[in-house]
Amino acid sequence: MTPKTILKKTIVSITLTILLIVTYVFAAYLIAYIPVNTEFKECNTDGVEIYISTNGVHTDLVLPMQNDLKNWSAFVNPADTKLKNTNYQYVSFGWGDKGFYIETPSWDDLKFKTAFNALFFLSSTAMHVSFYQSMNEDAHCKKICISKENYTKLIDFIDNSFEKQNNAPLLIKGASYGYNDLFYDAKGTYSLFYTCNTWANQALKSAQIKACIWTLFDKGIFEKYN
Repeated sequence: MTPKTILKKTIVSITLTILLIVTYVFAAYLIAYIPVNTEFKECNTDGVEIYISTNGVHTDLVLPMQNDLKNWSAFVNPADTKLKNTNYQYVSFGWGDKGFYIETPSWDDLKFKTAFNALFFLSSTAMHVSFYQSMNEDAHCKKICISKENYTKLIDFIDNSFEKQNNAPLLIKGASYGYNDLFYDAKGTYSLFYTCNTWANQALKSAQIKACIWTLFDKGIFEKYN
């Protein structure tokens, strides 16, 4: 094979790779604008207030710690946190790649192997659980009032996302970002096509709450509530 042929094939490969990436990102943004559950109406009374929260990249679902439908402290125990405080009002759930979550507390810690494994179905997943005393609405945190029927479906989706042993979630010991959070083993596989935001969006869809048909990014969810 001549140098000219090698150069030509290299240019074609690079061009195709760039086109695939551009198509992937464009399709992800475009599809995220297609809504589902458009008939959903927020409750005025006798509902459950939940929150969707983002750090600008990753979406969490924030639920009341306890009500007549679910006592989350009996499932994910805040006493297991470093602070060991049990007097919380809210609990948040965020699903994602275990390597990203635990080995990459900041983008500076990201390793090529971690990113590659996450994007190409080669690693396991984790559920990040955080506990809060209060929640405040802002551009990155939206409150939604949903029916008890919707909430029950949301509970089931989140519960079924945990790996369990004897019906109890599997705590990843020693893993946390701070004093009020925990990590658990989760079901499912993170990939190019199913990210942390895809999981959060799927949770809303399963509970018949306003969401988008599919999204990789938090914006696909949040623009439905602006």
